[in-house]
Amino acid sequence: MKSELELLKIELDGILNASNDNIVVTDGKGEVLRVSSNCSIIYGRERSDLVGTTVSQLERDHIFYPSVTLKVLKEKKEVQVMQKTPTNKIIMATGIPVFDEKGIIVRIISFSHDLTEIQQLKEDYEQLRTKMLRYEYEIEELREKDMMTARVVMNSKAMKEINQLVQRVAVSDATVVLLGESGVGKNVFARKLHDGSERKEEPFIEVNCGAIPDTLFESEIFGYESGAFTGADKRGKAGMVELADQGTLFLDEIAELPLAIQVKLLKVLQEKKVSRIGSHEVKNVNFRLVAATNQNLEEMVAQGKFRKDLFYRLNVIPITIPPLRDRKDDINQLAQYYLSFFNQKYETNKVFNSTTIDAFHHYEWPGNVRELENMIERLVVTTATTMIYPSSLPFAKEMDALELHTEEWSLENFEQQGLSLQEVLQEVEKGWLKRAYRQYKTTYEMAGYLGVSQSTVVRRLKKYNINSK
Repeated sequence: MKSELELLKIELDGILNASNDNIVVTDGKGEVLRVSSNCSIIYGRERSDLVGTTVSQLERDHIFYPSVTLKVLKEKKEVQVMQKTPTNKIIMATGIPVFDEKGIIVRIISFSHDLTEIQQLKEDYEQLRTKMLRYEYEIEELREKDMMTARVVMNSKAMKEINQLVQRVAVSDATVVLLGESGVGKNVFARKLHDGSERKEEPFIEVNCGAIPDTLFESEIFGYESGAFTGADKRGKAGMVELADQGTLFLDEIAELPLAIQVKLLKVLQEKKVSRIGSHEVKNVNFRLVAATNQNLEEMVAQGKFRKDLFYRLNVIPITIPPLRDRKDDINQLAQYYLSFFNQKYETNKVFNSTTIDAFHHYEWPGNVRELENMIERLVVTTATTMIYPSSLPFAKEMDALELHTEEWSLENFEQQGLSLQEVLQEVEKGWLKRAYRQYKTTYEMAGYLGVSQSTVVRRLKKYNINSK
């Protein structure tokens, strides 16, 4: 007949082998006494390799990393940690101390739950969420296909109102001056004015006044005859004004026009006639003028840098396009549009992590839409991974590291901090609440985004001392 001690050993072995969790038992000094049979699956080591070894050594070998047993010995209480094992398993380890009658730890029992599938589900969810953002953009694009022409995307109320104004103005022949910072898309709206007019089948001539040297302005805009000056084409050349006949002349960066050219341009606008340099022939021209600038023309008039009479001639219908930082509702659609465009161009399949979209919303975009477009092309070309994280953004170092940390809720981050499961859950919950608070105006909208009740949002905001609205 077996002794009580033998029966107890059989029972203990039975429990260790029957458990779905990995179980490790150590003595009060951290030496491994027993392990469950599934240790080889979790840690990639046989029982014989673990029993008799100290957890300190196993942690140095990155087998138990970090060691929950060492934390129990240090804190003398139950502890939970996240571990990544040599077999690439993601596990949650719980260590429980066993005390004798004198309060000394004599045993430590740890249970490890395999969370690899949960971690994979989290990554799959992130991929799905990213795809949903892309699909939402595509659905919106189909729903409002008339809102998107020549790479212009509008989702914000301000931009939709401007687009409606442009559509109303386009049917007239009135002169329009487009105002706004560099890169906001003034050239796109100039094209929309042309495409919405009766002149849409005629030429659209765009002139970047800031890109033409002063010495060439007159010949480029008004044209020249053969032999008009040294180096001139023997056949002569029609100027931009002449080329725009019956169509639209778009003078971008018109504030860069030299004063002498402003005088001649005003005369052309008043008389609807133009003469090439070196010619006495006068040609009738009929064009619609659209101008654009990122300068304050009224201030330039006051400073004597821009002619007052030309200013009033241009300022028939001024339309100000707001900078991207003032219409952040457009950022997601713009980002997804350019990502799709450059994915197709470079035959890639890059996607944005949701935290990258958050980073876009926090950035001020001094270069506006043009900066966004150029940056996304750069990311598509240079990013090594399919998923684009905030750490790849050129402005990442300039922003709050806590707001832009690529993997602020990553396993590795929590491991390094030695957080318990409860603390991890609280950090994740707090992070989602902060994200919702930044993106939405009311607790009802936040609740819809988070998939919880409004009252729950209010309680959690109060719990984490996040100002509610």
